[in-house]
This record gives sequence, C-alpha cells and structure tokens, in this order.
Amino acid sequence: MHGLSCEGGVVAFLLPILGFLSGLGLASLSGTASLKSIFSSLLARCFIPAVIIYNMVFYQTGSLALMLFSFSVAVLMFYLFRWLLKDSLRALCVSYLNLAWLGFPFALALFGPEISAAMVALYVGGSIFGNMWAVTAVSSAQLPWSSVIQKVAMSPPVFALMIAGVCRIVGLQHLEEHQILDWLYQAAKVGMSFTGMCVLGMWLRQTKVQWRDLINSSRIYAMKLTVGAVICSLSYAFLPIPQIEKYIGVMFMLFCLPPAANIVALETHYQGTGTSARYIASGTIMSCIVVSFYGLILHLFSL
Repeated sequence: MHGLSCEGGVVAFLLPILGFLSGLGLASLSGTASLKSIFSSLLARCFIPAVIIYNMVFYQTGSLALMLFSFSVAVLMFYLFRWLLKDSLRALCVSYLNLAWLGFPFALALFGPEISAAMVALYVGGSIFGNMWAVTAVSSAQLPWSSVIQKVAMSPPVFALMIAGVCRIVGLQHLEEHQILDWLYQAAKVGMSFTGMCVLGMWLRQTKVQWRDLINSSRIYAMKLTVGAVICSLSYAFLPIPQIEKYIGVMFMLFCLPPAANIVALETHYQGTGTSARYIASGTIMSCIVVSFYGLILHLFSL
C-alpha cells in the first residue's frame, strides 16, 4: 500500500509539470491557438464540475465551512486591497484567484489527491465571489442584483452544486458499489490537472512581462502572504472548521495563487482596456515561484 501511495504522489507531482511543458511546446506550434479555448472549456465545463459533483455527493465534513472561508477571505481581500491600492481592478486581481487552472493542479501536487474535497469547497467559495464581484468591479455601470444572482446561479460550479444536491436527494451517496463513479472522478482529476497547467504554459509562452511588473507583483505577494499568515493563524485558533489541522496548509495556499485569467476578458468587455493582462501574467509568474518555495518548505517540515 505504501508503494502505491508513493507512486500516486509521484504521478500527482509530475502530471502538472508534464502539462505545463506540453503547453509551452504547443504554444510554439502553428494552428494550436484554438487548443487554449478548448482546454479551458473542458476544464471549466467538464472536469471541475465533475470533481465538484463527486465530492459534494460523497460529502466530507467541513466543506461548507471551507466554502464560507474562501468566500469571506476573497471579500475581505478585495476591500482591504482596494483601500490600500486605491484601485478596484488591482484589488480584484488580488482577491479573485485562479483556483481552476492553477489552484487544483498546485493543490494536487503539494498535498496529494486526498485534498480534493477541501479544494473543491475553497474553489466554490472563490468562484461565487468571482461571479458576484468581478463584473461589478470592472463595470462602470451598476448591475442589478437580480442579474448578478442569475449569473451566479448559472455558473458551472454552482450548477454542479445543484446537480450534486439532486443526486443526494435521490440517495446516490448510499451506493455501496460505485467503482464507475470513482473511475470517472479519477479521470476528471487527471484531466483537470493536465489541462490547467497546459493552458498556463500556452498562455505564458505568448505573454511579455517587464521587470517592473514582476517587482510590483512581488510587493503585492509580500502583503498577501503577510495577511494570509495572520488570517490563517486566527482561523486555526478561533474558527470551528472541522479537521482544520488537515486543511490549514491548503487554506494558506489561497494566498499564493495568481489572479483569475478571465479578469482581463471582463475588463476588455466592460472598459475596452486590457491593463489587467500584465497584472495577471506577472502575478502568475510570481505565484509559480511562491508556490515552489511553499512546496519546498512543506517538504522540509515533513522530513
């Protein structure tokens, strides 16, 4: 069993690297530009909803608390950094995180597949925040709350939660034999990790970042990590999150993640500008560095 566990850990570590290198290679080939949107759609509309449905049907204690934690932290970070930076767009880039393309692959690589349920809960909370705050932050016109709520309800992660709720109502969680569902779940996790990192590799290959962008991002990350250490310490001491000692590592990882890539699409649509592109690119590069150091620290403490 120990051998199988080690083998699974090696696969979880190597798969994101393979996906990232594949993305870098594909980006240099002609006629592969459409793969980025195809992989992104597969990730957002297929793999992640499948992982959410499985984990919510076979529910693990603490998921709701982690959803609320992720959502609350995003709201707090948005208003804190909007006050510090005097810029709603930059505040959004700090608080609306890339939990899909990078969050899942990073979590699987650092903590292994057993952290999937916790990551799903954190992703859902962050996604609800993103769908509620992102458009209002980049839009000059105030949107009615009815439109915001409708957008949230029809977003893939929330739609997946609805499907999971129906599955629980019909009693799917009581199945004694569900090997096919287990196989589909494992396949979705592999697809999620590979496609997420592949899209990242394709995207970074085509993005130019200047040194001043990296310096500015490093300052932002220094503030984020400091705030994250305070929030996670207080949460560990005072919040009644079940099994928090098991999840605190991935909770802190939230503060290591880069901005969500679709911020620039929303900015372009509502403001006609693409300023956030350099924030996202530099933030992604710094995030890869921060997560690498975080993984090294976790490895050293586990020895």
